[in-house]
Amino acid sequence: MRVTILGYGGLGRAAVARLQSQGDEVTVGHYRPLKGLPKNVAFIACDVLDAASARRACADADAVVFAVAFPYLSDVWVRDYPTAMKNVIEGCAASGARFVFADNLYMYGPQTRTLVEDMPLTRFGKKPRVRAEITRQWMDAHRAGRIRGVAVRASDYYGPDAPNSILGPFGIAPLLARKPAVLLHAPDRPHDFTYLPDFARAVADLVHGPDDAYGRAWHVPNAPTQTPRQLLEQAADLMGAQLKITVMPKPLIGVMGIFNKPLGATYEMAFQRDRAYQVDASAFSSAFFRDATPFRQGLRETIAWYRTQAKA
Repeated sequence: MRVTILGYGGLGRAAVARLQSQGDEVTVGHYRPLKGLPKNVAFIACDVLDAASARRACADADAVVFAVAFPYLSDVWVRDYPTAMKNVIEGCAASGARFVFADNLYMYGPQTRTLVEDMPLTRFGKKPRVRAEITRQWMDAHRAGRIRGVAVRASDYYGPDAPNSILGPFGIAPLLARKPAVLLHAPDRPHDFTYLPDFARAVADLVHGPDDAYGRAWHVPNAPTQTPRQLLEQAADLMGAQLKITVMPKPLIGVMGIFNKPLGATYEMAFQRDRAYQVDASAFSSAFFRDATPFRQGLRETIAWYRTQAKA
């Protein structure tokens, strides 16, 4: 299958590796040239904010994976995500390509129970509200018969080559340097984490999924729920380090966010941190795979990657 992946962050790179291992013909669409693409992976210049550029990137694809990640700034998300989604939808409508959205869980907003795929879309905040808006865009296009669309939703992810993970640069990397891990939330609340290669595996499964799997969202399976402290304890044990954790108070996040805009943009996402945050992936597990990577294995591979980066 000819698959075009729009976006080449951690998930984009993991999806390229997964799809290529399955024998797919993979093209990466990105707004600037990329160095070090894997052998036999093609490149196409694509600015998803330009309708003609997005249409060209989708033209020869059997499936398009929307894995675009804009800077973690609320105003940028509100301004750019709806335009990017519209342009890629139009590109898929023109080419007939399947549309696979590599998504997160923001569109549910604050919840007090386990997250399920049919929860109402939120109107809360900026980032959650815009994720709900772009969800309506692709779902409306699917219902209208203009595209075949599906979303693959992951919780906070971790793993090798996941620089935006809260467990990686703020947890594992400091521990390797014998420094305290830094968390934006209390360490003892249950919180589901998705292993990045499992996310890529789920994306690949939906790229090749049956037609009746489209028109809805699916949650990626996770290893059994643990707390951030439990996971960092395992990581510290694997690297032979002593665990120390510093928790950044919410008011301090607000103050520091005046000077650090990406940190400030996390302020409205406190609902992911001030309560249990758990995900029901039973639907996906029944239809595709249920053997999510165990945390000890995922952490071991993540630690190995960070050690490699430290030597580079």
